[in-house]
This record gives sequence, C-alpha cells and structure tokens, in this order.
Amino acid sequence: MKNYFIKKLIHNNTSRWIVLLIDLYIILNTFFIAYLIRFNFSLNFNKDHLIFQLPIIFVVALISFLWVGSYKGIIRHTGVRDSVNIVGACFVMIVLLFSLVFINRQWHISETVAIPLSIVAIHFLLNVIVLIASRYLFKELYYSLVTANKEHKKVMIYGAGEAGLLTYSVLKEDKQNNTQIIGFIDDKKSKAGKKINGVTVYNATNVDEDFIRSKKIDEIILSIQKIKPLRLIEIADKFSKYSIKVKIVPPAKDWIDNNLNIHQIKSVKIEDLLGRDTIELDNPLLINEFKNKVILITGAAGSIGSEITRQLSTFKYAHLVLIDQAESELYTLQQFFHHKNVKKITAIVADVRNKKRMDAIFKEYEPTFVFHAAAYKHVPFMEDNPYEAVHVNVAGTKTIAELALKYNVAKFVMVSTDKAVNPTNIMGATKRIAEMYINCLNTKTNATKFITTRFGNVLGSNGSVIPLFKSQIENGGPLTVTHKEITRYFMTIPEACQLVLEAGAMGKGGEIFVFDMGESIKIYDLALNMIGLSGLKFPTDIDIKITGLRPGEKIYEELLAEGENTTATHHHKIMIANVKEINTIKVKKKIKELCKFNEELNSNKTVVKMKEIVPEFISNNSRFEAFDHSVEHKPS
Repeated sequence: MKNYFIKKLIHNNTSRWIVLLIDLYIILNTFFIAYLIRFNFSLNFNKDHLIFQLPIIFVVALISFLWVGSYKGIIRHTGVRDSVNIVGACFVMIVLLFSLVFINRQWHISETVAIPLSIVAIHFLLNVIVLIASRYLFKELYYSLVTANKEHKKVMIYGAGEAGLLTYSVLKEDKQNNTQIIGFIDDKKSKAGKKINGVTVYNATNVDEDFIRSKKIDEIILSIQKIKPLRLIEIADKFSKYSIKVKIVPPAKDWIDNNLNIHQIKSVKIEDLLGRDTIELDNPLLINEFKNKVILITGAAGSIGSEITRQLSTFKYAHLVLIDQAESELYTLQQFFHHKNVKKITAIVADVRNKKRMDAIFKEYEPTFVFHAAAYKHVPFMEDNPYEAVHVNVAGTKTIAELALKYNVAKFVMVSTDKAVNPTNIMGATKRIAEMYINCLNTKTNATKFITTRFGNVLGSNGSVIPLFKSQIENGGPLTVTHKEITRYFMTIPEACQLVLEAGAMGKGGEIFVFDMGESIKIYDLALNMIGLSGLKFPTDIDIKITGLRPGEKIYEELLAEGENTTATHHHKIMIANVKEINTIKVKKKIKELCKFNEELNSNKTVVKMKEIVPEFISNNSRFEAFDHSVEHKPS
C-alpha cells in the first residue's frame, strides 16, 4: 500500500488547488509567528484581535495568490521563475494589507482590523522565506522518493567554466538519472582545490586511473565550448582507456531554444573528435550567386552530391535538377525534399555516360550552373575495374563538360580528390585526367568557366573508414587497418560541400581549389579511439588486424603534386593550386584516344595510355606496376 501511494505521488502532479490550500495554511501560521517575533516570543498580545484578523489575512492572501497565480507551478520543477511569482504574490499581499491598515486608521472602522505595520512587514518577510523554502523542500522530498531505490551514477564534469556550471545545473535538475556529481575537472591549475556549489575542482593531471577507481567514477562529461579537436582527442583517448563512459555537451548553437537539455548530452562519437568549424550558409556571395539560377547536380544521390543539393535548397534558386543512376538513393533524396515541402526540384534517373540522354536533359532545363559530383571513388574496386573507372570518371566528365560548353553553362564545378595528386591507383589517375580535360576546355573564348575543387576524405561518406569500423565493432571485431602508419585527411561532409559552393562562387575559370584539411589523422589511432569510445578495451575486447596495403593504396595522401604550390584566397580555408601548365591540344587528343582504347575493353592498353597522359601515375601494390617501366614518362 505504501509503495503504491509513493508511485502515485511520483507519477502524478499535485493539484494546483491543493498547493493553494497549503500556501494559505502556511500564510496563517506565519502570521501567528510574526506576532510571536514582534512580542519577543511571548503571548503578551490580544488573542481576540489575532483570531479576528486571521480571516482577513486568509482573504487577502487568497486574492493575492489567485491574482499572481503563484500556486500554478509544478512543485517538482520549482525554479527561479516560481520564486519570483511567490515574491510577487507576497508583495501584492503586503500592499493590500498596508492599504487596509491605512484605510482603517483614516475611517476608524474597527480596532481589531488595526494590524500593526511591524507585524505586516515581518509577515511579508516570513512569507517570502517560508513559501520559497517549502517549494524547494517538497521538490527535494519528491526527488528523494524518486531516487530512493536507484543506484547513484557517479559523474565528473570536465570544464569548470560557464558551460560546466550549466551542465552541473542541468544534471542536478534531472533526478531521473540519479546522478551524483563527484567533482569538476579543469586544465587550469589556478582552479584546482576550489569549490563550485560545494563541489571540488580537480586539476586534469591529477585525475588518473587510480583517482577514477578510488572515486568509482562511471562517467566523464566534456563540457568545454571552445576546444581544439586535437585536445578533444587527447581527453577522450585518456578517459576511454579507463573503461568509463565519455560524453560530450553539444555546441551552444545546437541547444534547443538556447537551453541545454539533459538528452542532448550524448556519448562522444569519433565524428565529434574530428569535428571542424561551424558551417554558415548565409554568405551574401552565395545568395547572389545562386539566386534565380537553374542548377544541375550530377551524382546527386551520393554523399557529396546530396549534401550540395541540401545546401543549395536553402537559396532562392530557380530550379534544382538532380541526376544520378542510383535509383533508390535518388528516390530517398527526392522524398526528403518532398516531406520538407521544398519546391522546384526535379530528380532524374540517368547515367552521365549516356551522351544522348544528357544532351536531352541539358536542352530541356538549360542549367546556369553544373556541379559535377558523379564518380566512382573506391580505390580497390576501380583497380579491378579500370574500364568502369575511365568510362565514368573520364568519359562521363568529358560528356558533361562538353555539354556545358554546348549549352553555354556559366560555371562548371568539378568535385575532385586528393587521390588525383601523384596518383598510385586507377581511381586517382582517372580523376587527375578529368581535371586535366576540363582545364583544357577553359579558354577565354568559351562562355563556360571550368572550376575544380580538390579535397580529401569526408566523415561518414559511403564506404569510408568510420562506418566500416563501426560495423566491425558491432560484429565483435577485429578492426582492419591496412598499414600501421597510414594517415588520411578528414573533413565533415557539410563543410566540404560548403567549401565547394564557396569555391564555385569565387571561381573565375581554370582554378583548382584546394581546401584546408587540417591535420592528417593516423588511421590506427582512429581505430584505437573508436574502440575506447565504444566502452571496449584493446586488445582484450577488440583487436586491430593489420591487413597490408590494398592495390593502389597510399600510406600518405597529398593535396599538391611536386612542383605545385598554392595562392591564398579571401577565404582562409580555400587556396588555389598553382599547377604546371599542360599542352592542351596534345592532352585533349590523348584523352580522346584513351576513351577509344577503353571501349576496346583492354585494361592493359587503357592503363598504359593513362600513364602516358599522367606521367606521375606510378602504380603501388598493383598488377599495373609492370607498365611503369614500359612507359616513357614525358611531361604532357
């Protein structure tokens, strides 16, 4: 019966009328206490006057509470606003009582109504203190009932700044999780040993494995708003080794209605550790560039193409034309915009290799901009399928670029890759050849401006390492890394696409824009971090297996070839690569020959031709290494 009553009490809000009656009861009692205080806790006052004045106090208090509505708050969620309402109600009450006393003095209504002003003042102060205290007392009583049978979760907050204090408040408010805050952790030694809200601040260097075990810490919450990714990696890596959960407070921009919610504090993901700057889409340059324009995106259903489309959909364009041969993914993207009620978007299932089909689409929609993201990008796959790599990445690009010229497209923006720099594989070589071909088309006599953007890996893209590691962890491991020293550059998909749009807008034609990718990340360390962040230990829970470099794979990626350097632009993350000049007539001829060779379905002939066009293409760990010595490498 007792447990049933407690459960009912916990899950039901107390009626506002009950709260009102309790408040009125408190008011009557504090009025009696005010008399006791005024007369030095003796009963040397007129009891008959007191008894007669109690109904007056009751009525005045009832009017005040009903007017202000201080009784309407939910007791378990009592906060500053509720306290302000109580003070307001008490203020209305003292104003009414003062008015009543002065009216009585003026008109001599009754001696019994003559409440001493000192009693009124003492009563006001008592009401403010006791009513507010009662609210918080009932609140704590409620939470003690809620958490009575729950095990405490011991938490430390990393960061004793404003964000840390806000996190502390949110955790203290949320009693459902029964969190016990053991202390704050901070990098500043000057804060060590001090207390915030009665909770000790510990210096980060002193919080080691022995400390964690002695305090029986279950969870560390990272609550630092401005922190460099490398420092975040260090912190997460340190604590994830201790088999405790590591969570993170999201950036302030992601808080709901500018307020932090307990449910927004999530476990740290590897994407958080590699996260980069905030993406802003209200750039006036972009707004003007795409206003009232017809924009065609190839490869629109892919990781990059779909995000470019999403970002473009925020502008006042005339029409977005989405092209991809992946029917299911394109349908999903189409439905996304349909549910968002985004208009003037046409999704077309089509193949960039089909010149007739592409010609018909260009003729019908007459695009002003083309963002060419369609490509095959998987290195080992393309090493086994050079025909497809050339057919899509070279011939497909050639087709779309030539149609852009034919239909006087204002700008053609190609999405390239860092694998095009000193390529060691078929995929990278095809992308470099595509770069060279569109560079050949960029002449002063042509209306179309051809622009290339070149960047590294994007987090979470189809086939990238992070989704692979996640899958391997879910299946119990091991995580497969091709080489212990292999490194890659990473950026988020939204940032990469934002920079593609920025580069497209600022491009004058002929540029290869290179993006600032930050620091390269060791894939082996990435694997270790992901194991730790999953609450597992290496190698006891999950091991890492070194499988050896795959065909065509590099240990280190590059953004610039030998002899290339960069020129800064007005955007601090976008540079222009100063590439070597090429013989455009000769290169165009060789690329046309390459496409003809490719149609013969002779992989060897195709690869030999590719190596002639791109002298720096030296195969690595591939069956095509044999042709490196048979080709006379001359500058194109």
